[in-house]
Amino acid sequence: MRVLGIDPGIAIMGFGFVDKIGHRLVPVQYGSIQTAAHTPQEQRLVQIYEASCQLLDQYRPERIAVEKLFFNKNVTNAFSVGQARGVFLLAAAQRGIPVGEYTPMQVKQAVVGYGGAEKKQVQEMVKRLLKLSTVPKPDDVADALAVAICHAHSVGLNERMNGVTRS
Repeated sequence: MRVLGIDPGIAIMGFGFVDKIGHRLVPVQYGSIQTAAHTPQEQRLVQIYEASCQLLDQYRPERIAVEKLFFNKNVTNAFSVGQARGVFLLAAAQRGIPVGEYTPMQVKQAVVGYGGAEKKQVQEMVKRLLKLSTVPKPDDVADALAVAICHAHSVGLNERMNGVTRS
């Protein structure tokens, strides 16, 4: 199963493709979609949409996982990030790819085993779990890989639980 993790952002949107083969996680491709600050908002969204479509078509994930937005201070930034996230979700929906959403605490719990883990701990565990030589940069990329790892670990359990509750 190929999972794409996304760390949404308007300036930097981290992405990470991970294959789950049995109990192993294998990194496929990771990086970021970046837009320039001086570019008009609508053009930044077009750039994110087009890059998202290209990634989805090239790497064909079976599942997508995104981090739920959590902002308590900068409302303007929250709107911009929400718009970028929405553009990506549109590209996924157009391709019929299921999307899972996880809070930062859920991601930390799945990757580190502790929902209150520090960012550096999560990054180090991403490196170890995927057998990478270095922590992916920028931080948004490591965060996206963490979301993919979380979903890869959770998807089977979630499907089994949903199957039980539907019966």
